[in-house]
Amino acid sequence: MISFRLLAFCLLGFAMMLATGCAGKTGTAQPQGVSDVRPVADQAPAASSRPETPPDEPLDPFARADEGAGEEYDPWEPMNTNIFEFNRQVDRFVLKPVAKGYNFVVPDLVQVGVSNIFSNLRFAPRFLNNVFQGKLKGAGIEVGRFLINSTVGLAGFFDLAKHVDLVTSEEDMGQTLGFYGVKPGPYLVLPLLQPFTVRDFVGYVGDVFLNPINWLVVPIIEVDGIPSVIAHKNRTTSSFIQLGARVGEIVNDRSRNLEKFQGVEEATLDLYTAVRNAYLQKRAQAIRE
Repeated sequence: MISFRLLAFCLLGFAMMLATGCAGKTGTAQPQGVSDVRPVADQAPAASSRPETPPDEPLDPFARADEGAGEEYDPWEPMNTNIFEFNRQVDRFVLKPVAKGYNFVVPDLVQVGVSNIFSNLRFAPRFLNNVFQGKLKGAGIEVGRFLINSTVGLAGFFDLAKHVDLVTSEEDMGQTLGFYGVKPGPYLVLPLLQPFTVRDFVGYVGDVFLNPINWLVVPIIEVDGIPSVIAHKNRTTSSFIQLGARVGEIVNDRSRNLEKFQGVEEATLDLYTAVRNAYLQKRAQAIRE
């Protein structure tokens, strides 16, 4: 039986992806060695032009972003806006100060290497989602990148695969669902998390299951009869390792993007709208590709 600890950890450990939500971070694909945090400095805030849903017509939680509600389908905007502002304040008073201290102490080369290692550890979900979408070339490139970077790249610290032109876009479960016609559903902002659509949030949880580290190494998913490096009984140990790694990755990524995020906040009048539009446009483009 799968432990209920998975649900708790998704809400606590993986939910530490906080400030990137207010800066538009998503799990975008890119070569290792380049941060996956993307600012929205070039995204002009756009006022929503969607018509209001008639009060006697129930919302379709899986309607397309361009169906009936305008280009940006955001029926939960009042709730999303409040949560978005909460995430911004957490970033302002907690994550950003910590990231500044981290940036002062840790050299840029090490920060890039740390990002590379975490990206390398997410090889399995990227590979499987390429396979699920029939992108065999992308799957092959992912295998090659993983083998090169895990060996001569010192466990992924150095992204040597890019120097032999082994580069491909990152695929995730949200994109796979979109590939098979699953509608995006409403835009969704959750406390201490990056932006989502309903479909992408389901895919985000699915990618947790696809990563064998979460089953076989530091288990947050426990199934009877499946062994792991850290025994299932040592739940506290595995939880602390997972949570510590997640926090470390977030701080490292935030540190690498201090100036970019600062520029975005200063240049954008309506940050919520800019982040939402940038996220929806980027996800739509990723699925089309």
